[in-house]
Amino acid sequence: MGTRLAVACAPMSVRVHLRDVRDDDLPTLFEHQRDPEANRMANFEARDRDTFMAHWAKILRDESAVVRTIEFEGGVAGNVVSWEHDGERDVGYWIGREHWGKGVATAALSASLDELETRPLHAHVAAHNIGSIRVLEKCGFDRTGEEPTPGGADDVPELLLKLDR
Repeated sequence: MGTRLAVACAPMSVRVHLRDVRDDDLPTLFEHQRDPEANRMANFEARDRDTFMAHWAKILRDESAVVRTIEFEGGVAGNVVSWEHDGERDVGYWIGREHWGKGVATAALSASLDELETRPLHAHVAAHNIGSIRVLEKCGFDRTGEEPTPGGADDVPELLLKLDR
């Protein structure tokens, strides 16, 4: 199942395609999560290959998860995921740095929100990750709180955001 959408809230008419994650996407997604700047922004340490592959095998087995590869300009630009966590439905995404600032994250999250019917939706983002905060707010999420980042480096607080509509 795929979704193609031009998103009005993106800075330009950005076209992304969401589709199911395939095994041949995983090497690209692995490299995305190894980027030191992306790790700093997400306040998340990169996983080694075996740990990454085991984590993704678990994600792909999770029947509550909605997991999509983001295609942009003919290639894999990242992923967008929604899952059940502590009785809430969360959303998250990871975009390869070469696609930052192009509206890809906003377009992909917006397309994902069109696919997800459950509300409310929750997101957690490192407080210093201004780009992701902007993406979430453009897509209608409101800030609801702040807490320490579980397992995060440098005691960076995590913002909690929620989409009710």
